[in-house]
Amino acid sequence: MVEHPTHAPTLLGPGDAVLAFDVGGTDTKSALVDASGRVLGLRRTPTPLDPSDPAGTIVAKLASLAGEHLAGAPGVRPMAAAISVPGLVDEVTGVGMFASNLGWRDAPIRSLAEAALGLPVAFGHDVRAAGDAEHRLGAARAYGDVVVLAIGTGIASALVLGGRPYAGGGYAGEIGHSLADPFGERCACGAIGCLETIASAGAIARRYSVASGTPVAGAREVLDAATAGDPVARRVWDDAVEALAEALARLVAVLAPEAVVIGGGLAQAGHALFSPLGERLDALLSFHRRPVLVHAELGDDAGLLGTALAARDLAAARARGGAP
Repeated sequence: MVEHPTHAPTLLGPGDAVLAFDVGGTDTKSALVDASGRVLGLRRTPTPLDPSDPAGTIVAKLASLAGEHLAGAPGVRPMAAAISVPGLVDEVTGVGMFASNLGWRDAPIRSLAEAALGLPVAFGHDVRAAGDAEHRLGAARAYGDVVVLAIGTGIASALVLGGRPYAGGGYAGEIGHSLADPFGERCACGAIGCLETIASAGAIARRYSVASGTPVAGAREVLDAATAGDPVARRVWDDAVEALAEALARLVAVLAPEAVVIGGGLAQAGHALFSPLGERLDALLSFHRRPVLVHAELGDDAGLLGTALAARDLAAARARGGAP
């Protein structure tokens, strides 16, 4: 187990103490948040993968982590917990409908976790949790209609409309699997020409390696090569920016967001991404409301912070006598 002490400020403010678990295909982040909003004992531990019982194995690990967090802060009594996972998620029923990297279908995560933890549990999607955190605590605080993009190995997004997260029954926000090139590559999802086959950090590295014959470890190397004058790298990078701009232009026409918050590994390119992306978006739009392009603020901890917010929301609702 590797511990990552958090140096984040007290972002959440006063409220109920809660447990938060952000479960990924490789690692799980967990923390206990106290009544002042301090994030205590932030940890990153390997996510246990058991094909015979993926949901039960992961929930058992979360229960073990909860015991460790509580033992390390004996004066803190959580009133609720929350779990965020990747894949297709039904927040209303508490079911993980599908997660290829975790290995489950129609897994009753919330009910399993409530039994294991002995607490009410909020259950949601990892990127929607990160988007909610950016909206309430981070880069999107000033906006009511926001698209939050996470661009890394793939591309995921979260929608905030009218100040509230929009899930669409668990299916909303899959911009990475919107059509970008009908004659393009087959995506891991099975479709042809998804946006993330062109514009994700993973796709940029893969496409350059194939086109140039020179293997690279990541998109940063492609950007460096493009900046140094490599025409293949420039074409791959420009294709990614163009595909992103076109996808955003479609979102702008349909949703008219005030802001697009961009995080994930590709956002670390900074001006090299945001400047040409903004220029292409300007060229593609006409009468539309042009969204502000904003760099995400909360980094890798956004998902965990959003998960903690969900747990606090649940605890507050129960205290008011509302629906869990």
